[in-house]
Amino acid sequence: MAEDTGLTDEERAELEQLRAEKAARQQAERDAAERAELERLRAQRATDEAERAARAREAQARERGRALMEPDEDDLRMPLGQKIVILAIVGVAAVWLAVTILG
Repeated sequence: MAEDTGLTDEERAELEQLRAEKAARQQAERDAAERAELERLRAQRATDEAERAARAREAQARERGRALMEPDEDDLRMPLGQKIVILAIVGVAAVWLAVTILG
């Protein structure tokens, strides 16, 4: 009866082989899970970097637009020659209007 409970050398070798195969399968599953997690994290990092770059480009474009919309000193001052030309055009238009109305 004692022999019924114990394992023979062949059975023990088979058991060790099955345990080794099971451990190898489990290790392969862990490796696959780690690879999948690594790929997921890489994709997430790439997505985050792309979003960050897009936000930076958008902020830079917004700042450029804001700078373009602010009046410069050149926008507020008009050269004397330009003032004379505008005044002459307004004067000619006023004379033409007066001639057509009174004429």
